[in-house]
Amino acid sequence: MRDRVNAQTAARTGCVIVAELTDNDLSAAKADVVREDFELMLRALKAGKLPDGKAVRGAIVVADDRLVRRAGDYERFADAITYDDGRVYADAKGRKDLYNEDVEAMGLFGVVISKMEVRKTQRRLRNSHRSRAERGIPVGGTRPFGWETDKRSRHETEAPLLATAIKDFTRGKSLTAICGEWRTAGVKTALGNDWTLRSLKLTLWNPRVCGWRTHQGEILRNEDGQPVVGQWEPIVTQAEWEAVDAIFQARKGRRVGPKQVIGDVLPETHGQARHLLTGILRCGRVYDGKQCNTPLRVTRQTRLSAHLYVCPSKAAGGCGGLGRRGDLVEEYITEAVLAKLEERQAQALEAEPWDGEEKLDRLLAKRARLSAEWQDDAVSDDVYFPQLKRLEARIKELRAERGRRELLAARAGAGRGCAGAVGAAAPFAATGPALRVSARGDRGTSWRRPQGVQPGPSSADLEEVGLARQGCQLEPTRLRPTGKWWAGVLGWARTQGRHEPE
Repeated sequence: MRDRVNAQTAARTGCVIVAELTDNDLSAAKADVVREDFELMLRALKAGKLPDGKAVRGAIVVADDRLVRRAGDYERFADAITYDDGRVYADAKGRKDLYNEDVEAMGLFGVVISKMEVRKTQRRLRNSHRSRAERGIPVGGTRPFGWETDKRSRHETEAPLLATAIKDFTRGKSLTAICGEWRTAGVKTALGNDWTLRSLKLTLWNPRVCGWRTHQGEILRNEDGQPVVGQWEPIVTQAEWEAVDAIFQARKGRRVGPKQVIGDVLPETHGQARHLLTGILRCGRVYDGKQCNTPLRVTRQTRLSAHLYVCPSKAAGGCGGLGRRGDLVEEYITEAVLAKLEERQAQALEAEPWDGEEKLDRLLAKRARLSAEWQDDAVSDDVYFPQLKRLEARIKELRAERGRRELLAARAGAGRGCAGAVGAAAPFAATGPALRVSARGDRGTSWRRPQGVQPGPSSADLEEVGLARQGCQLEPTRLRPTGKWWAGVLGWARTQGRHEPE
């Protein structure tokens, strides 16, 4: 619809559309939302051309309020389109001369009115949600587990299961045991998925089970400070839910040991990654006809000095059927990344012609002639030695540059096999250089992307590309990295200086 309206506007105004830019599902009224195509349009208008070189002489929109809804964005747009003379701006109603101050002022006034309408709408929606919550009306969306589709009547089979689980949990039974029993019995969530520890915890901890209404994640209270009772049948008593709440509140920020014993307070750094690939590696094992794709967790075993990346148990949302030695996985990924970086750097050097060989030959010949003249006493020592020193320094620089290029080319030749073994695998995504986790900081996590682990190249394949080493055979940790991860690695590495992902 939008494209057709813009095409009709372009035909009426005698323009040709060279690019169509759309920011779908992104609000123009929110200050914290970045609209990439809008920013691209501003850059193209100011430069007078698109990134591919096509000339841009204006913009056509459906309506002003579809383009901008904030005064700041309108001013930026007006500055960009009037940056050069002769630009065209039009909407479905016709052309608008933004070079005219009155027209620009009217447009800015329209944006202000539009923003006011947006705020009114947002305010009405907030008040409506608050009013529904105060009356105890159930929220929209998928039916909650334990209730029928009307979200008011108790489900015939799910409600007793939920009530029993809450009682068992308050008596000391673990979430893992309850989740395992439900999975074994074939109990599914309201969406038809298998239960996980997280989904079970959220269900048991939801005040809805005792009939209380929540709003914006908090228990809603009336003017007397009492919880608002919802318009649905409760499954357990308020005292039973408060017992569940007390258990979870006591566990916040603390370790939980065997038999649900609450331990010491967790350190502030508890949530920070301690290993290079934490949150990146994913399980590539096929389970129940589909790829597991669960993030791997780090664990340790007493018989191994190295850490392991393992897929969580079925109760925790994984398949529990994959584990890899962490040190070997990290070495493999690091070697592959560095090989790819060196290959790309060598390719860049090959693409850029080097005229140093000719300069080096000329300087060597010049040094030989200077030495011959000094031998024949045609040049004094005061002239010869300073000139020779300068020539030697320049020759040394050129030889070092030549050696560096040759080394990169040689490494790239060996690394191309590695890139093939890694890059040719089925698409997943990635990791980065083997930096110490404590040194990564925010930069070490901003580029990371998931990295799949599943059966892949054998140790014989890796020996051919120089990745298998004595005492470090990778067959027990066979990998198959996948997808768009080289771009992520290189995007991060370009900021590091040493290297050319997240």
